[in-house]
Amino acid sequence: MNQISQELNRAWENIAEGWRHLTERASDALTRFTAERQEIESPGALVERYAPRWGLLVAELREDHDAIIVKLEIPGMEPAQFDVDVIDDILIVRGEKRVERSEARGRYHIMECAYGHFERTIRLPLPVDGTRTRARYRYGVLTITLPKLTTESEHRRVKVE
Repeated sequence: MNQISQELNRAWENIAEGWRHLTERASDALTRFTAERQEIESPGALVERYAPRWGLLVAELREDHDAIIVKLEIPGMEPAQFDVDVIDDILIVRGEKRVERSEARGRYHIMECAYGHFERTIRLPLPVDGTRTRARYRYGVLTITLPKLTTESEHRRVKVE
């Protein structure tokens, strides 16, 4: 009985350590998705209603000689569905991930994808030139290149190509 108790304690400690590690590394990536209520329940609206309200929008932020490069994994969208803003040292990415489902038949057994409006903010490690920022969306990855600032910059909306 003592051995079983020790094994359970070890298992619990491993789970707790994994959870701590996950929250330390990915807490900023945890993003809330909100869906608007629709009067007519289309198949897509039903999926949105029962989809998770939270999802991970994982990011990479790296610095090279003259720019900050941010990559966000956001599959299932089109470039026009993003709003990208740079305000001071904060990058803000907003959008709406919509359900693409034309069939009303069938049922889901697993639903882990989040749908709806989202907003992800990323604090930049140094000042950037918002007027020269570029964004590109390809293969489900939004890549934003933010040139390092040489003079003061102002708020600017960025077009996603």
